[in-house]
Amino acid sequence: MSGTDSKFPIDLTKLKKLELDPSKPKLTNEQLDTLKYNIQLMRDAIVLFTATGAARGVSGHTGGAYDTVPEVNLLLSLFNHSDSYVPILFDEAGHRVATQYLMSAIEGHIPAEHLLHYREANSKLPGHPELGLTPGVKFSSGRLGHVWPWVNGIALANKDKTVFMLGSDGSQQEGNDAEAARLAVAQNLNVKLLIDDNDVTIAGHPSEYLKGYDLAKTLSGHGLKVVTVQGEDFQSLWAGLCEVINYKGPAAVICKRVMAPGVADIEGTPHGHDVIPVKAALKYFEARGYPPNMAGDILNNIKPNAVPYLYIGSTKEVGATRVIFGEAVNQVLDKISKEEAAAKVMVIDSDLEGSTGLKVIHQKHPEVFIPSGIMERGNFSAAAGFGFDKNKFGVFSTFGAFLEMVISEITMARLNFCNVLCHFSHSGVDEMADNTCHFGVNHFFADNGLSDTQSWLYWPADGAQMIKIVERVFFERGVRFIFSTRSKVPYILKEDGSRFFGDDYEFVPGKDDVIVEGKAGYVVSFGDMLYRSWDAVLRVRQEGLDVGLINKPTLNLVDEQTIRKVGSSPFVLVVESLNQKTGLGSKFGTWLLERQLTPKYGYMGTNKEGCGGLTEQIPHQGLDPQSIILKIRQLSQ
Repeated sequence: MSGTDSKFPIDLTKLKKLELDPSKPKLTNEQLDTLKYNIQLMRDAIVLFTATGAARGVSGHTGGAYDTVPEVNLLLSLFNHSDSYVPILFDEAGHRVATQYLMSAIEGHIPAEHLLHYREANSKLPGHPELGLTPGVKFSSGRLGHVWPWVNGIALANKDKTVFMLGSDGSQQEGNDAEAARLAVAQNLNVKLLIDDNDVTIAGHPSEYLKGYDLAKTLSGHGLKVVTVQGEDFQSLWAGLCEVINYKGPAAVICKRVMAPGVADIEGTPHGHDVIPVKAALKYFEARGYPPNMAGDILNNIKPNAVPYLYIGSTKEVGATRVIFGEAVNQVLDKISKEEAAAKVMVIDSDLEGSTGLKVIHQKHPEVFIPSGIMERGNFSAAAGFGFDKNKFGVFSTFGAFLEMVISEITMARLNFCNVLCHFSHSGVDEMADNTCHFGVNHFFADNGLSDTQSWLYWPADGAQMIKIVERVFFERGVRFIFSTRSKVPYILKEDGSRFFGDDYEFVPGKDDVIVEGKAGYVVSFGDMLYRSWDAVLRVRQEGLDVGLINKPTLNLVDEQTIRKVGSSPFVLVVESLNQKTGLGSKFGTWLLERQLTPKYGYMGTNKEGCGGLTEQIPHQGLDPQSIILKIRQLSQ
């Protein structure tokens, strides 16, 4: 058997039980040998099954979970020794989910073979751990750096026990960890942190892009006891762990190591943060002395899962709007001198420049670029503060899911009439293998001012419209938001086959685009759902149902002319990938009624937790063209 039909070739039942007493800070030779054996076996397993994510094209993360295997093994040995601990491996870095899935297999909650379906759609092994989804998973990690404040509450509820949390130098950059540290110290909570300090995050090395950031100084400054060890010196690691366990109060062991030690192609590099490439994994197992076909028979026989569907109304060519955002900003900056750009514009990153389109700005216009860490609240406010001067403009970007983290800062920017352009990539749910906690679906939260203020929410339908929007709004004043997806999208075509957002197209904020007129009713859509809606509309028009389509690139402003057009038709259907409870569909019906417009009304949006995988997320939410067609037919009856 090959591929995912294979038997898991690393025998997890050969792990040796280890009990360690924290009153004895030196490991015996036998204990050390057992520890090393277990660490190596678990690391081999993590490399193997996370590499299946690379093989099937769903990405993933290898290095973080690989790194912390020594700490995990020591904690398990403590759980075996005594019931004085809350026996859960809390981890504030959700992308290290391989640890949780490996433990589910070791504890018998899932077959080891199921690990070979890592991040596969509907496998219940998504990119972050979700309580209640995966058998054996004991907590949901949520977004990066959100667990420590919550773990403080676990400690308050279990004052007779010690609570452990695995941390990282990346997740500790989040501001709420500072708040958690203060509470832990003030209440003398029995919380112990084991922090993997490998000096690697997505965008590079914190020691380079965040100079002055020092975990030991930061945590000791808050009042925690801090012990720094070399993470791959297991005697030192155990001694440090014993020291913090025997300390009454919050404490941290900082584990210094290079990322992915011993994995030749990714060791010490940002590539180690991501999933290990198949070739690198095969090379690793060859160096480890495994038979050549052990991993090869599995990894070489797993292929990306294509969902064949020929869309009509759009091009076969696709573009990454999240990348095109950065290219469009460059086009704006190219028109002014570098001196003027440096004086007027500041672009700040949150460790995601390669993912959100800012990398091309960093490369071409370094005079405006500031690399920064995983500090969304502070970075947004820095961009807003730069734009406090009416003639200066801040630019901020991160993932769409993290918009929810900066709501208060958005209010602060609005109160101070700041000029800040926000790009939230990875919006919606399409190709979101990290699953529910990374869904960017509550974007209307950004429009949280009162009726006498204004902010602008833009979601272009394709790369060409993205360029037009950036060109128009870049130097406009106020708080502006532009959204894009993780997935690439095709270019929208007119019925004559030409591109809708061509050179002659002019974007006007607040104005909707009539893609096609209709007498039977209208679909209103935007962003990544427009080409899917256009496909559905064209197919029902071929059947004789004269349905129109509206693109609404400005989400939160009413185009009076268009709403009266659609509201005077027999039905209106809003189709979006935002949260069905908080998105455009939840508002558009009210806008119709306020104008005494009463067509049949329906709306479709993201409505349930994700299924993992990539292209499977859209049909899982019932947002594929066939589902849209079904809803159109229901409303047209």
